[in-house]
Amino acid sequence: MELLQIEGMVPLAPPAPPPVRRLPPWLRAKSGHWERVHDMRVLLGGSRLHTVCEEARCPNQGECWTRGTATFMLLGETCTRSCGFCAVTTGRPAPPDPEEPRRVAEVSRRLGLRFVVVTSVARDDLKDGGAAHFAATVRAIHELNPAAQVEVLVPDFKASRESIRTVVESQPTVFNHNLETVERLSKQVRVQARYVRSLEVLRIAKELGQPITKTGIMLGLGEAEEEVLALMRDVRGVGCDILTIGQYLQPTKQHLPVAQFVHPDRFKALEEAGYALGFKAVYSGPLVRSSYHAELTARKVEEVAA
Repeated sequence: MELLQIEGMVPLAPPAPPPVRRLPPWLRAKSGHWERVHDMRVLLGGSRLHTVCEEARCPNQGECWTRGTATFMLLGETCTRSCGFCAVTTGRPAPPDPEEPRRVAEVSRRLGLRFVVVTSVARDDLKDGGAAHFAATVRAIHELNPAAQVEVLVPDFKASRESIRTVVESQPTVFNHNLETVERLSKQVRVQARYVRSLEVLRIAKELGQPITKTGIMLGLGEAEEEVLALMRDVRGVGCDILTIGQYLQPTKQHLPVAQFVHPDRFKALEEAGYALGFKAVYSGPLVRSSYHAELTARKVEEVAA
């Protein structure tokens, strides 16, 4: 199509296409063995259980499922919060399923899991935030799959000491609660959460006698180096044992954009800084997620303690 030109005016150029932000080569996840992934989907689908692997669109799903591991997501697939980074649906959740803890335990036994990670959507509609449901799941796994260790990745429970106590007393191997990002960006990234409140959750869990505590953060949201180091000092200051650091990836166009793709060298430098601060295990890399290789980090802490 010809552009209309008027004498004395420079013709308008067609609009430039939007820039394409390609993933750097270090962010290409392993796909995993297709048949094993299919088998996991069939088993999990038949159990009516949800996994964060699918709901949060984790890039490591293929690799982890090939290894026969999965992170179970309790209390449905609808969250009461609307975090800017998370692909899980926000809305009004259904009532808790009282049979879910036992189903999770049974599936973990059938899969032969020796390290089970359970997390949940945020359930601000429940008086205890879902703490009793977590505890019931941990106890059911101990009963039906006694050789397995359990990591719980919990919401903040609004820093309720009683809710945290309920979970700790069920005796999970690892108590995990993620800060996700630095203090300055916390309100934007986790709209209904609070940075200081999350630190308090970790502090209370350790104070109540939890042997191993853990948290995770994402890079690439616009944080400065010193802000990350300040967070690491804050987390270590409340006795946290394990830190995971990974790259934020935008799940959909409606979520927060990626500010930068962080080079693996920076992840390595932060890992070294974490050990210098006294963390017992630091797992830092572009594809690291909070539950990725969770059994390896827990084992490392136990080896350090021994």
